[in-house]
Parts: sequence; C-alpha cells; structure tokens
Amino acid sequence: MTASERPDVVVRRPRMTAGREADLLEAARDVLRLTGYEALTMDAVAARGHCSKATLYRQFGTKPKMIAKAMRGARPTHPDPIDTGSLRDDLVALVHRIADDVAEVTPLVTAVSHAALRDPELAAAVRESVIAPDAAQVEEFLARAVERGELSRRPAAADHLVRLAFSVTTAGGLFDATAVDAAYLTRLIDDLVMPALLHG
Repeated sequence: MTASERPDVVVRRPRMTAGREADLLEAARDVLRLTGYEALTMDAVAARGHCSKATLYRQFGTKPKMIAKAMRGARPTHPDPIDTGSLRDDLVALVHRIADDVAEVTPLVTAVSHAALRDPELAAAVRESVIAPDAAQVEEFLARAVERGELSRRPAAADHLVRLAFSVTTAGGLFDATAVDAAYLTRLIDDLVMPALLHG
C-alpha cells in the first residue's frame, strides 16, 4: 500500500509559487480575450496553462473567482502607497495608475460585463477583486482629507466616485474619440470630482 492509499497519511502537495499562479492567471486572461466569459472553460485554461483542471479548482475555487483574480492581476502592483498630502493630488495619482492599466483591463471588463449581469457570483467576485481595492484607497484619501481639514466631513458625492471612475475608464471610448488617459482623468478630477467633493 502506498502512502497516498493509507487513510492515516496526509499527502501534502507542494504549495504553488506566486510565479506559477501568475502564469495560470495570464493563461486565463488569454482564453478570456479569445472566447469571452460564457464560452471560457476550465479545460481551455488548463490546456493553455499546462496544468490539470483540478489544479485550477484547487487554487482558485470557481471559474468566477479565477477570472476576477485574473482581471485584478492584469494591473501591476504598486508597493508605494499613495499619500501626497492633499486629496486632489491623491486622486490624481490614483487615476494616473488606473490610466496606465486601461488598455489591458478594459477588454477583460468588456468580456465579463454581460455575464456579470446574469451571474451574481461573478459580479460579486469582480467587485471584490477589481473594484473594492480602489474603493478602499479612495476611502483612505477621504478620511485623511477630513483629518487634515480639507473636508469638514465625508461628502455625499463620494458615494458616486468609484462608480464614476470605473464607468469612465471602461466605457469612455464609446462617447467620442477622446482618449481616456491620464490627462483626461486629471481634467475629470479638476472639473467635476473636486468641485463636487468640496461643495458637499
């Protein structure tokens, strides 16, 4: 009887490295771009990532969670936190980071948006992995602005800020030929966001 067949022996599989996980998430993004979300299968991602389907389920749990994590992984990590000393400059620094990722992330958002309307698990996973981290950063900016006295309190307009930024960066190109880049997003902060926050 082998060790794996004995009920009293726990077989420990080696922990997946961060690099290998990143490779699998890149494989998921590649398949997502090619097929869209509905047609994407774990078998296709496993073949692209040169692993078993069981490995994907063990590492990511479900297809929605895997895709949400893959979408978040399309954005580079920034080790330095944003803290410029002013609310306006914090927001500008954040949208500059977002602008760098628009070309990579927008096709992925487009690929899952229709499915997310009908799949609550997918929608929740995308909110948690893609939207929540930026929303948490914005809340930190607002809290610091209140502490510094830039704002007397958290303004009601802040409730719409993350939804506005996400909508503009993912769908802005539908309206006209204006590039949704750092310069445009900075104008949005100065012309719309800051007046709304300060007025509130």
